Amino acid sequence: MTDKTSDFSFSYVFPFEKNFDEESFWQWIRENWTLSLWYSLAYIVFIFGGKYYMERRPRLEIRVALAVWSSILAIFSILGAMRTMPELIYVINKYGWEFSVCNPSYVYYSPTAFWTCLFALSKVYELGDTIFIVLRKQQLIFLHWYHHITVLIYVWYSIPEHTAPGRWFIVMNYTVHSFMYTYYALKAMRVKVPKFISMVITSLQITQMIIGVAVNIWAYHVKGKGGYCQQSYSNLKWSSIMYLSYFALFSNFFYHAYFNKKKPSVQDIKKMENKKQN
Repeated sequence: MTDKTSDFSFSYVFPFEKNFDEESFWQWIRENWTLSLWYSLAYIVFIFGGKYYMERRPRLEIRVALAVWSSILAIFSILGAMRTMPELIYVINKYGWEFSVCNPSYVYYSPTAFWTCLFALSKVYELGDTIFIVLRKQQLIFLHWYHHITVLIYVWYSIPEHTAPGRWFIVMNYTVHSFMYTYYALKAMRVKVPKFISMVITSLQITQMIIGVAVNIWAYHVKGKGGYCQQSYSNLKWSSIMYLSYFALFSNFFYHAYFNKKKPSVQDIKKMENKKQN
């Protein structure tokens, strides 16, 4: 099936979803997607300039702000998953895996189009995560800021062309972030969360990357045999590089965080003691 629409319909459409002018947004982001490059540049300057500024200053006690920030993103991600996942499940059951990967029908429904647009905008908002890391003088790893920048640029670059695999990428991201930001919010509220929960969340992130790679491989397969798949080869290349790098980085993080048990140094012990005090 190669037409742009399916017969999926929501049981209820909220007024703000129904009245959303997606065409105006598509046009705006098509003309302004390069803003993501400027946002990313400002982000890099701020976080590394901020780290330098904070080196000789005490960490800021902004746990309440962090709890509020993470809670907002948790609620947003849960709502986004609830409004985009039903469409994905429907097209898989009704039209199959290939349709779900290669047909961009999700951008032609007001609810999923609305949450797709919010998804793109949220990647700018999420850059604020790093502000808390810098101001609280926590460890800023490469994976964290690399992930934020590349997701922002890729999403803003992809949405104007109605990339079909975006259906999968958006649903997976909303779903994983639902768990991740809920976990962050609870930790910021000093709620004791079992350690295995963080392991589960990292496992979900790795699974997300594996599925992302599989989706891209299938898109290559369909396009290679001359079939219909709404994604340019250029987009496929960057998407594949992105997901493969994420898989490597998250797998490396998982190994070192949960399995590479080494004897802590004096500096590590001091860091752990400081964390307990805070």
